[in-house]
Amino acid sequence: NASNDSATCATIINQFVSNNVDLILANATAPLQAAAQGTDTIPVLGTSVTEYGVALDIDNFDGLVGTNVSGTSDLAPLDQQAAMLQELFPDKETVGLLYCSAEANSQYQVDTVRGYLEEMGYTCEDYSFADSNDLSAVVTTAASACDVIYIPTDNTAASNTELIGNICLPAGIPVIPSEESTCSACGVATLCIDYYELGYATGEMAYEILVNGADPATMPIGVMSVEDMDITINQSVADELGITIPESMQQYAK
Repeated sequence: NASNDSATCATIINQFVSNNVDLILANATAPLQAAAQGTDTIPVLGTSVTEYGVALDIDNFDGLVGTNVSGTSDLAPLDQQAAMLQELFPDKETVGLLYCSAEANSQYQVDTVRGYLEEMGYTCEDYSFADSNDLSAVVTTAASACDVIYIPTDNTAASNTELIGNICLPAGIPVIPSEESTCSACGVATLCIDYYELGYATGEMAYEILVNGADPATMPIGVMSVEDMDITINQSVADELGITIPESMQQYAK
């Protein structure tokens, strides 16, 4: 566990390489980047990585890394997340996009979802933070200026959900996150993948490499189908904020 620290990621990867392990499983973007930089021979599988082209700085990425690196993506359907936000809050005007500027995949998600939301007529404002040290101030500013806050799949935000909730909920500002753990802590609703299923799919790829001799260079990045996505409604937060869940979504309330 590198605790989201890039230097620690590199140290751990160097130890793996020194030990000549058979495969490296990198959970999240920073470990994947460290693994890709640390070895070009040991098979590397990433998981919980949103966009491999962004993470590995590959132009015109077509879903195949083509090296010793492959894995699975946790990218949710951003257009459908935007549509869910619109269904819940059709009368809201301003959406704050809260993300860590140090995470390239968060920037990618924000840039993408902004386009969908602006097409729907929302005004979007970026609220980026460099690390957890300035998160409180940024969230406070966002909560005072926006009608809704959207959070992409962002490691730093996911590690600070209690702080986000302690600011947004008393201010009466609903949060729409991209993944379930953040939603369970402080969000109203999310449309996201099942991380157990994502990990299972990554394990199957590892089996193909370790047992059947598959080459990561020929293995496209695995993505979850829309059918594997789950809508989660946090009914307790909705009740606290006085939000009425549309009838079409009430079956997902927890």
